[in-house]
Formats: sequence, structure tokens, C-alpha cells
Amino acid sequence: MFIKKEIVGYSLRSIAKRKTRSILTILSIFIGITSIFIFISFGFGLYAYINSFSTSTSADKITVMPKGNSAPGLDNSFSLNDSDVKAIERTAGISEATGVYSTAAEITQKTDKKYVFLVSYDPAKPLVLELASVNVIQGRALQSNDVGKAVVGYNYLVDNKIFPNGYKLGDNLVVNGQNVRIVGILASMGNPQDDSQIYVTNEYFKKLYPNVTNYAEIIGRADINDMTNTIKRVEKNLRNSRSEKVGEEDFYVASFQDLIAQFSSALNIVIGFVILIALISVLVSAVNTANTMITSVLERTREIGTMKAVGARNKEILKIFLFESAFLGFIAGIIGTLIGFLISYSIGSILANLGWGFLKPGYPWYLFVGTIAFATITGAISGIWPAYRASKLKTVEALRYE
Repeated sequence: MFIKKEIVGYSLRSIAKRKTRSILTILSIFIGITSIFIFISFGFGLYAYINSFSTSTSADKITVMPKGNSAPGLDNSFSLNDSDVKAIERTAGISEATGVYSTAAEITQKTDKKYVFLVSYDPAKPLVLELASVNVIQGRALQSNDVGKAVVGYNYLVDNKIFPNGYKLGDNLVVNGQNVRIVGILASMGNPQDDSQIYVTNEYFKKLYPNVTNYAEIIGRADINDMTNTIKRVEKNLRNSRSEKVGEEDFYVASFQDLIAQFSSALNIVIGFVILIALISVLVSAVNTANTMITSVLERTREIGTMKAVGARNKEILKIFLFESAFLGFIAGIIGTLIGFLISYSIGSILANLGWGFLKPGYPWYLFVGTIAFATITGAISGIWPAYRASKLKTVEALRYE
């Protein structure tokens, strides 16, 4: 729909003349747009974080874990042992597998006491670190003969993250009353729990916890091109090894891609629900815009009659009011998008400082264009009926209107 320059100028002057009403209309729309921008930006950030694993060292991993609600390593009723590791390694499509121990450990610094997860693995098969897609950024990785030594999460570096004073390479960390020397520090994973974990060798873990005999989980490296069939073969071999029937397994096997898909599905539901709430806000805004435009039509009835008397056609009257409502939506979209960006950026920075770096918002260019376009279209749609009513006013009746 082509709009003449004269119509644009007239509409802008009308909007400026009714500043208070125009500002309130913009306010009602941009609040909803701001909310939508914030939620979608964090959604994009989370999706980008999830997708980063699809091409990482996590992609070819499978995990075997207990069925139930307990965290790995905290349920002694479930047994995973070396026999299960061997059964998995015998499976076609599995190149290697290893067991991982895990338990809650007490760490202290002077009088401060914290509880974190202590995780162990075989340094010859560091699949647990590959699963997390994390590397050592200071010091070195664990070696098979490391006793009384540990690799720790990134947060141990930072003051006031875990304890008031951070640690450095070579420092001793008191774990369950024993000094454990830090030989390596991992890159940040952006999650306070993961960044607070301590990693030791399986052999040292057995010395610390001689009564713990069951693995918390088993991780295997699988043929990424035949993942589905490999998982089925692993399940079959484990059932045979554990003398369990189909459907009665006390374990489950999942690829990392399965875990990502489950997380993505849950994320879709949560973000969809939140956006729905924001859309309801925009709907209310659209009703307010329509009400504003109807009021504007009533106030300007004689003005419309005058324009028609001097030759203005119905479609030109229609364009005037349609442009006004669309323009108000456009301005609201720009303001809402800008404020949404500032808020999401600020929240993202705060979360990163708190250790939740993976909750970083994403800003693709089409998010900015989309929210502004959505606000403009919302404004235009809100003004269709008032604009139509204005265009259909009869000249004589409009001039007589008081």
C-alpha cells in the first residue's frame, strides 16, 4: 500500500498534537515487546549453548545410569561395576568405556565448610571430561599414578565463589579432612555446580572411600554414525550380563544427543509458555491501541468531514489512520527492543558474574528486526477497524458532528 508524503506528514503532526495519548499507546505496546525480546534472547542463548555440544567431544558419548531420582553416586541400591564396563566394551560400535565414581564431599577452608561433588575417572580414559567438553586451562590433567592430587573446577580460582580466598596451582584443598594438592584447573562451564566439582583418579577415590564399590555411571565412546543401534546392542548386552528381562532393567542407556534432545524439548515448553504470557500482554496492548484509535476517530470526526469535503477519498482517510497506528507500533517496537536488549544484557552480565555463564542471551539480527516488525504489524492490525470506520464516515454527517 503506497502512502503519499502528504499523508505521512499529516499523520505525524496528528500524533505529535496528541502527545499524551500517543505516549500511553506506545507504552502499552513496548512493555510486551520488551518482555518478548528478553525471553527470546535468553532462549536463543540457551539453544546456542545446547547446539555447541552437537559438534563437540560430547557428541559420540553414551552414558549408562540408574533409573530413579537420586543423583549419580548417591544411590547405593544400584550397582554398576567392572563387569558392566566389560559388557559395554564388548559391544559392537563401542570403542572404549570407563566407570566414573561420584559422591558428595566436604571441603573446608579455615572455619568455612562446603559440600561439593567429588568425581573420579581413569586418566587413561578421560571420557567424563570429554562428555562435559571441558579442558584444563592451568596446570595439567590427572595421571594414573596421581595420589593426593586433583583437578578442580574453575570457581576454585576465584575469590568469594566457593570460599573467600581462591586457590592457585599447587595449593592444598582440604577434602574430608585430607590435603589434596591442585595440579590442574578446568575451564569454566558456566554452571556453579560443575565449576565447583573436584576430579581425582579412580584409584585415589577408592582410598578415600573404600566402602564405595559401585560406579555412579559408565561412559562409553560410540560410533556416532550408528548411535541408535549401538545403544540397543549395549542394552541387550547389559541385560544378559545382569540377568534382567526386557522392560525390567534398573538402568538406562542414552546418547548425549538424546539428553540434549530431552533438554531442548523441555526448554521449548518453558520458553513457549513464557512467550505466550508475553503475547497476552501484547494482545492487551493491541486492544488499547484500537481503543485509542477509535477515540481519535471520534475526536476528529469533523476534521475527517472537512478533508472529505475538500476532496480526500476514503482510501486516503484509511491510510492516515492505518499509518498512525502502525507508526505508534513501530516506535514502541524500537523502544521495546532497545530496552529489552539493555535488560537482557544486564541480566546476562549479572548471571555470568554469579557463575551461570551458560545462561547468556543471544542476539541474532533477525531478533531485532522481528520484534520491531511484530510491534509495527500489531499496531497496524489494531488500527484496521478504526481506520475503516473513519474512511466510511459520510461527509455531511461528519461535518454536523459535535
